[in-house]
Parts: sequence; structure tokens; C-alpha cells
Amino acid sequence: MSAAVETPAERTVEPTERRPARLAELFLLILALAAGITAFAMVGRSVTGELPGDFWPVSLLLTGIGVAAHVVLRLRAPWADQVILPAVVLLNGLGLAMILRLELADTKGAAAWSQMMYTALGAGIAILLVWFLRDHRWIRRLTYTAMLVGLGLVVLPLLPVIGREINGARIWVNIAGFSLQPAEFAKIAFAIFFAGYLVTNRDTLALAGKKVLGLQLPRIRDLGPIIIVWAASLAVLVFERDLGTSLLFFGLFVAMLYLATERFSWVLIGLVLFGAGALVAASVFPHVGARMDVWLHPFDNELYNAVGGSFQIVQGTFALAAGGLFGTGWGEGYPYLVPYAFSDFIYSSLGEELGLTGLLAILLTYLLIVQRGLRTAIAVRDGFGKLLAGGLAFVMALQLFVVVGGITRIIPLTGLTMPFMAQGGSSLLANWIVIALLLRISDNARRPSALPMRGMVAQGGAMHDPIVVGAHDGATPGTGVPVRRPAADAPSRGSTPSHPTEAISRHPDPPTGGEHL
Repeated sequence: MSAAVETPAERTVEPTERRPARLAELFLLILALAAGITAFAMVGRSVTGELPGDFWPVSLLLTGIGVAAHVVLRLRAPWADQVILPAVVLLNGLGLAMILRLELADTKGAAAWSQMMYTALGAGIAILLVWFLRDHRWIRRLTYTAMLVGLGLVVLPLLPVIGREINGARIWVNIAGFSLQPAEFAKIAFAIFFAGYLVTNRDTLALAGKKVLGLQLPRIRDLGPIIIVWAASLAVLVFERDLGTSLLFFGLFVAMLYLATERFSWVLIGLVLFGAGALVAASVFPHVGARMDVWLHPFDNELYNAVGGSFQIVQGTFALAAGGLFGTGWGEGYPYLVPYAFSDFIYSSLGEELGLTGLLAILLTYLLIVQRGLRTAIAVRDGFGKLLAGGLAFVMALQLFVVVGGITRIIPLTGLTMPFMAQGGSSLLANWIVIALLLRISDNARRPSALPMRGMVAQGGAMHDPIVVGAHDGATPGTGVPVRRPAADAPSRGSTPSHPTEAISRHPDPPTGGEHL
């Protein structure tokens, strides 16, 4: 008896997806590390004539962070976006270089090595999050827990024991000698809550209600969540005296409402509510009105010389003007003349020594991260992932606008800092978590679908005997009589059935997606 020989026509060719080698990310990562390390060296050579004392430890640690994150992504999230990590490492490196430059100029409070430690801690948390969080949809289970955590973090600075007021804003807590800004983490918790809430209620918010002057207005009872967030954001503005955090929270919710419903009426309602609340607060509360006066009349002599007046914003404007188009060069300017040049006003410090050209390159790097986040939101298949990725990308863009707009006097000055560049442990830790979530969502968005090929049974085989419509055991095709048929009798992958068949499952599987975890 001769063995059956499989003919070429009977062979089945199954497509396979090769895991990406992530060479593009590795190449960009090398360029980002080279830019940051070169900036360290140039700062030291310009200020002291030699390499800084912490040059090698900082360089090796930053390189180790980049390589470790690259390896973890290659192993656990191989389809994740390949541009986000190098962009973040570039911003981190340039920010460390500027903080080091201010530290070498004996600027009080500047500490490059402390910033490096927080960078390592934040990157470590991000790596662990990518490693252990295999599916971002699991976070949806924490929707209302995230709401409670976010509200608790917002309230923490108001507590009498641990709350601290610094420079007129009560947005800090001090625990065991460590200062923390809870609002940085609250934005992540609120983004998770908003994504989980809106993916469930977006149809009601988008379709219910009447049209007035072409705008789809929501029903009164559907306004409850936005009214609560509006009141909470104004409470932050009034009691914690922080315009930036207030604007960040409210802007995040309005933006995610628009992403979920695609109704411009929500954006209009949000802008009107926040504008009205800010005007009332400016007229009633003195500290809010003082911020408005500094914004509108910074060059007034009385305001310039007043304690907490416009001195900082004016010096920052002079620093940007001194930088010109190409800047003075690393270590050649006077950024230390601006108060808090290493944190709140690091943008003006970079503008003085790198010029408008350098600032545009930095802003484009931020916009690249935001664009990749929004692209991930478009590509991911589930509704929760779309809203979460879009919200996280938008909150970074809004924070960048608030910081740069305050320094350049587009809007009143706030207490927020530039992500990844300004000195501050809370901001670094929170934004590294944001990046980890974006990378995880982008991996799930780009990962090839596990759906079977046409005519094939999914991996694991049929769980139940199918019901076959059509011919069976010599019956006339097309009778339309359902016949129960064992799965083992179904045609093999490579064979062609002699008559038309259609398998119908007796117990249809529940739909899969963001709404069913």
C-alpha cells in the first residue's frame, strides 16, 4: 500500500505575522540619547571648561533606561508605536541638560541628579506597567474606583496636616518629607473614569435632547456629570488657587465628551461654563484677580515691583527675546535671572540658549507624541481604548498649551510644568505612566487580529456541534432543512466540500470588544 501524496493544490498556505524587530525605534533612540548626552557635555564644557562631575553616571543611567524600555517593548509589546519612546527620551535628556546648566550656575533649587533619579523611577514604573498590563481593557473595571481616587487626590492638598501652600498655590502635599503634587496623578484617574463613563453613556449624550440654533443640546438630567466636573474645577481654582489644574481637568472632560459624542454643543457649553466661572472668580476672589492683572498689565511699574507681581513673567519675556532665532548656545545665556527657571519657566530658559529654532524643534517633538497618541485612538478597536488614548493625548497637548501659553502671555500664568523637561518628581512619574498606557494601547491597536481565515475553524476547534443547512449524507442540496452534524465530520481546511454548507452555532459567542471584557 502506497502512502498518500499531498498534491500542491491541496496544500494550505497560512499567512504568518512576523514580530517587528523595532529597528526604527532603536535607531531613533540612539539619536535621542546622542542629543541628550551631547547637551550634557556642551553644558559642562561651556560653564566649567570640563565634563560635569555627574556626566558619566547620568549618561549611563539615561542610556540604560532607553535600552531597558526598548527591550521590554520588544518582548511584551512588539507592535507598540516606535516613535513615542525616543521622543520622550529626547525631551528628558534636553530637560536634564538645562537643569544641569542652572545647577552649575548655583541656581537655588536646581538639582539635575534628583531629576535623574525621578526619571529612573518613572521609567521603571512605566516598564513594569507595560510588562504586567497585557490588555488595557482590564482598566475599565476600575472606572468608578478611578473617580474616587481622582477626587481624593484633588482634596488631599486641602487637608490641614499634609497640605502645603507654595507660592500662593495650595497644590502640594508633604508625606514623610517628600513633596508631591497629587493633581498630576488625578488627571490619569479622571481620564480612566471619563473613558469608562462615556463609553457607556455616549449614545444618550449624543442623541437625546433638542436642537437649538443647529446645536444638539443635551437633556437637563444628562448635564449632571459636566456640572459636577465644572463645580470641581472651579473649587480647585478657588480653594487651591491653581488656574492651570482647574483648566486641565475641565478641558480633559470636555474634550473627551466631544470625542465620545462628536457634538460641538458640548464644547460650546463647556467653554461658556468655564469662562463664566473664571470671570466670576476673578471678580470675587483677590488671588484670581491678581493673576488676571499680571496677565493683562505685566509692564506696569507697580505690578513689576510688587511681591508676587509680574517680575517673573517679564524676565521670562526678556529671556525669550535674548535668545533670538538660534539662541546664545548651551551655557552662554543668563537663564538663572528668571525665578524658577528650572521648573515653571524652563521653557524661557531653553528659548534663551536654544533660540526659536530649538523651541520649535521641542514643540514639534511634543506634537509628535500627541499625534501618535491620537493616531492610536483612531486605530484601536474598542471604544474604551479610543477614549482613553484620545484623552491622554489631549491632556498632554492641553498641558503643553497651558504652560507655553502662560509664559508667552497668551493666557494667564499657571503653576503647571512642561512634561518630561521641567524639574519635578510628580510630573515625571505621572507622565511616564501616561506614556506606558499609550504604548500598551498602541500595541493592542497595531497587533494583528487573531480571527481565523475564511473557511477555517478558530484555534481550539468548534466548542459545539454545528447545525448545517443544506445537503447532508447524500440529501438533495438546497433543501434548507437544518441538520445537526458533528464537528469532526466537517470538511478539512484543505479540502473542497462537494455541496454547499453553512455552519450555524447553537450558542453564539458574546460579542467581543471594549464594552465586554
